[in-house]
Amino acid sequence: MQNWVNAFSWLNVRFLLMGLWVTIYISVISVILSFIIGSILGIIRYSKIKYVSAIVGFVIDIIRNIPLLLIIFFTYFGLPNFGLRPETIPAAIIAMTVFESCMIAEIVRSGIQSVSIGQMEGARSTGMSFVQALWHVVLPQAYKNMIPTIISQFVSLIKDTSLATIIVVPEMMQHAQVIYGQNANYILPMFAALAVLYFAVCFTLSIVGSVIGKHLS
Repeated sequence: MQNWVNAFSWLNVRFLLMGLWVTIYISVISVILSFIIGSILGIIRYSKIKYVSAIVGFVIDIIRNIPLLLIIFFTYFGLPNFGLRPETIPAAIIAMTVFESCMIAEIVRSGIQSVSIGQMEGARSTGMSFVQALWHVVLPQAYKNMIPTIISQFVSLIKDTSLATIIVVPEMMQHAQVIYGQNANYILPMFAALAVLYFAVCFTLSIVGSVIGKHLS
């Protein structure tokens, strides 16, 4: 019991919360960027633009089937070979964004396809262009259907930030490792704290998603 008390000293708790802030920062930036880029890629793939859609789909399929850990590793250790030297946090954001954008792209494409083709045909019959019909009629319905899946994917992204510890990003997992690296008796308390913090963040996001879904319905 004394080990648990000592593990949660104010100094350790503050250090862990600093890691939580970095985790949230990386997650928020990655979520925003991946949502925007993923939506664009998903629309391009759905639109079946000659050659472009096929190339985009090919790249998406490749990235979706590569472990995120390897993408993080390549971003930090591989990009310097091409003249780019991102710091640890930007490297983690880039890797997360690239990977999650491809995941979101497939969700968006499937979401658009789930909308009845009659919606697009009806909008086009009123004189709307393909882009106008997509933007004003199809996408609003598609995004409403996609909310649970997108939220689930973003929850996975938050948990995946722990993989960034491989490049020593000062996020929650890495800070926990520093703490229990000083005393092996702190391993269990730190992992318990990580479980609670990850649950709190992910559960909060799930609730927000549910509220948004109910509001839109």
